[in-house]
Amino acid sequence: MSQELFKPVIGLSCGDLNGIGLEIIIKSLSDNRILDVCTPIIYANSKCLNFYRKSIHENNFQFSIIREDGKLNFKQANLQNCWEEEVAIHPGQLEPAVGKYAFLSLEAAVSDLKAGKIQGLVTAPIHKKTIQSDSFHYSGHTPYLRDSFQQSDVVMMMVAENMRVAVVTEHIPISEVAQHITSEAIMGKLKIMQSSLIRDFNINKPKIAVLGLNPHSGDEGLIGDEEQRIIIPTIKEAKQKGILAFGPYSADAFFAHSSYQKFDAVLAMYHDQGLIPFKSLSTGEGVNYTAGLPIVRTSPDHGTAFDIAGKGIAKYESFLAALYKCVDLIRERKFFDENHANPMQKRSSRVLANLEDEKVSDE
Repeated sequence: MSQELFKPVIGLSCGDLNGIGLEIIIKSLSDNRILDVCTPIIYANSKCLNFYRKSIHENNFQFSIIREDGKLNFKQANLQNCWEEEVAIHPGQLEPAVGKYAFLSLEAAVSDLKAGKIQGLVTAPIHKKTIQSDSFHYSGHTPYLRDSFQQSDVVMMMVAENMRVAVVTEHIPISEVAQHITSEAIMGKLKIMQSSLIRDFNINKPKIAVLGLNPHSGDEGLIGDEEQRIIIPTIKEAKQKGILAFGPYSADAFFAHSSYQKFDAVLAMYHDQGLIPFKSLSTGEGVNYTAGLPIVRTSPDHGTAFDIAGKGIAKYESFLAALYKCVDLIRERKFFDENHANPMQKRSSRVLANLEDEKVSDE
């Protein structure tokens, strides 16, 4: 099957039921053209889904419930019921009891990913506090998925039409950032980024900009010495290993002067250093992509938006962009893997083809 015709099955986790997750899922799937590129499965509950469907005016959303035989309806969105009990939904309310269902949805989707029933996952926003339990003790989707797929490290990469920004540290207090900036951490992120940019984004020789940790990248050690001790030596080591890493750059000037346009991706040291300029300067709808997983997972670049939940006014464009990006990444990865499988055989085939061409021309 060609890259263009491959239609993956994509799982959609519902996120916090009191947030905007199900609303933006419904709005994204109301345009049936999405069925031309993928088959979506929503992991939630039919009553919860209908609760939000009734609050959205002029939607064209229809879905089929997956029965015991597991057959999918390729002409509609599909729903995998993840729980049977009644759930009282209170849009906009922070309720620990509701976090249980966000996890049940995510857990079911991950199980199907591992079983190969779905090829990708788009996660609706969770509330990081309400979802905490004995089964989920993470700061977000990214570390949970890292451990679920037994990866030593992954990269949170924000993707838009004009820029890609990744971070060394994710959801940790600012007071703890410096102690997590190590050569091993930076090198690990750079390796994953390079691999992902090549395989998932079809960039042959990606150039990665690395930001400094301190203001003005430390001013030669006058404002912190992490650049001199850690970041600069790591960039030099990365280049020796074939990674085109450059920097460190002072974050304010780097983004103010649009220097990010000269690179295929940017590695920031901490969350706000990378995400504030990303959300301010990116064009199109931003998407959160977890690089380094054996599967493709994306999400919108926003949270639960409790302040507008249940009002039917939530914008869905970022979630829809995440869904399309998930499909694109799956196709790119499939295309790359097919073209790099058994290179000796491909080379032999090309040699034989050249010989046949020479034979024809001689005749």
